[in-house]
Amino acid sequence: MSVYLNHTIMPARDRDATAAFLVEILGLEPAPEYGPFRVVSLGNDVSIDIVQAGDDLPSLHYAFLVGEEEFDQIWGRIKERGLTYWADPFHRREGQINTNDGGRGLYWSDPNGHNLEIITVPYGG
Repeated sequence: MSVYLNHTIMPARDRDATAAFLVEILGLEPAPEYGPFRVVSLGNDVSIDIVQAGDDLPSLHYAFLVGEEEFDQIWGRIKERGLTYWADPFHRREGQINTNDGGRGLYWSDPNGHNLEIITVPYGG
């Protein structure tokens, strides 16, 4: 039997603003409502279902595998918005990208403090 990730839930202080942030930065289709969620659909039939939560949120990590062209577009939108980005998950190498595994990657934070990442090559690739 094959097992695939279908969706994951992202808690947010402002569900709608968080969905709009992800859609804009990642260059995705608008996130429709489904019950209490805003559903951000990704290219591999996986979604991030954003739910309204309280102010005390855990900092979670979400990594997105993207192509070289998409990386440049997303990085450009991050820079256009004046968002801080880092080459490492611990946010020690500010304003840099990494070239791990022969690809490119960077990290930035969403409005809730979640640690977001884009990579062009899977780890160990």
